Amino acid sequence: MTQPLTGILPVAPTPFHDDGRLDEDGMRRVIDCMIDQGSDAICVLANYSEQFVLSDDERAALTRLCLEHAAGRVPVIVTISHFSTAIVVERARQAQAMGAAMVMMMPPYHGSGLYPGPQGIFEHFAAVDDVLSIPIMVQDAPLSGVALSVDLLARMARELANVSCFKIECPFAADKIAALLAAAGEHVLGPYDGEEGVTLLADLDAGATGSMTSALQPERIRPIITEHRAGNAAAALGHWQHCLPLINHENRQCGLRATKAVFKAGGVIRSDHVRHPQVPLSTRTLDRLLGLAREADLIAMRWGR
Repeated sequence: MTQPLTGILPVAPTPFHDDGRLDEDGMRRVIDCMIDQGSDAICVLANYSEQFVLSDDERAALTRLCLEHAAGRVPVIVTISHFSTAIVVERARQAQAMGAAMVMMMPPYHGSGLYPGPQGIFEHFAAVDDVLSIPIMVQDAPLSGVALSVDLLARMARELANVSCFKIECPFAADKIAALLAAAGEHVLGPYDGEEGVTLLADLDAGATGSMTSALQPERIRPIITEHRAGNAAAALGHWQHCLPLINHENRQCGLRATKAVFKAGGVIRSDHVRHPQVPLSTRTLDRLLGLAREADLIAMRWGR
């Protein structure tokens, strides 16, 4: 990767067979479908990839599989988050050696109350920065329970050579993106939106250059970003308004299960299984999801048919 990533950088779901085993062929089909959806990059092993139910061996196998199958068609971002600095450093080394274009990581946390102070967080990212020559994306998400201040993020951007990308999906994300750009300026090359695009327009107004959503509708969300960046505010608003019903249903009712359900309905994968203790979508929620997906004529709904 020779220039900052912009556009739509969606998270790949991890497909399982009905009995819970990894579906490696399904994973290859997911990558192919996401490329056909027009993804500018693909992120693997993120929270929406169910990284928290994968074994270490499964993570390593999926990293290699995804990078080999993508084969340079699009940049691949590998999530390496872990509480242990030693483990996250080793994951970073492996991802770079296998060909990752970027790594993404959250601050170290365990539950909602066990995490280091600002200096410990900085040192955690600095240790990864020391062993890499590819960009590091900082994921600032409420899931961690860690409050990453603008001052801390700006310090990372200024002092760590490979830290210039930030996925901001905390409450009041737009204000934080604007404040980070004001504090760190040229050191921030990639402020990104998250949360399925539910705050995308405000985040773009604040200076976001792209969005990391799920893989549900990248082809619908991408024009919001491209039109906004081209200065076509009315067109961007129109695209966003068309996406909102599906964005809201995914964000508030389905979570990571939405993409898997749509990918199954469209023949991308064989099963929408989620590993326990997660449970499948209710029939009521699934019916609404698939109805909205058909109305939007999503690529994933017809990709494998």
